Amino acid sequence: MRALRILLIIVVILGGLFVIVDRVAVHFAEGEAADKLKATENLSTTPSVDIKGFPFLTQVAGGSLDDVEVGIKEYEAATGKPGQTIRIDDLKADMKGVEFSGDYSSATASTATGTASISYAELLKTAKSEPTEVAPGVMARVVGLSDGGNGKIKVAVEGTVSSLGIKQTVSVLSSVAVVNNKVEVHADSLPQLGAAAVAEDRIRRITDFQQVIDQLPGGIKLDKVEAASKGVQVSVKGSDVKLAG
Repeated sequence: MRALRILLIIVVILGGLFVIVDRVAVHFAEGEAADKLKATENLSTTPSVDIKGFPFLTQVAGGSLDDVEVGIKEYEAATGKPGQTIRIDDLKADMKGVEFSGDYSSATASTATGTASISYAELLKTAKSEPTEVAPGVMARVVGLSDGGNGKIKVAVEGTVSSLGIKQTVSVLSSVAVVNNKVEVHADSLPQLGAAAVAEDRIRRITDFQQVIDQLPGGIKLDKVEAASKGVQVSVKGSDVKLAG
């Protein structure tokens, strides 16, 4: 019995040491992966990397990780226009089946899903905020975006008839969707700018717009988008997503 007790104590101690070593190793790996991702994506701040699953060391020995969560506070995404980017906030991605290269210099996830947000202020940069003629003597521009409720965006349009000194702001509810990797805003109905007769195609040049969002980390793509209180919430997904390298 004495020998059995000693054996059990040794097993408990060794088990405890293994847990400690495993947790130290995963903490080190998360830091290394975060630094690598920061350098690869040219991020201004270090992202968060959370390697799920236990034990970590046996996953590494097998050459892959079951589940890795990545968080990026701010990311400047390409817009398709030279020198112009759009800020993506709170990008969080859950990567499954992350496999390493032979020398551990790169890692690729089999699949990835995630969420992010784009503020209305960022999205407004895409809208027609410069005055544009929509009818003879009538100028219009988008002056604000906000939550319209029920997944809609409220678009505030300012119309001006300078000859009469008239300025009017009207709001329209717009649908938002992902179309060909673009966030597309489309007015459900068109605003009436005073008594002026405005052709639909001209007013839609103001109310409707698209925002390209490209070159997201690891090659993930836009999936869905919905209006929320402070901006639009987007869902992203991808396959063969590069975590590093």
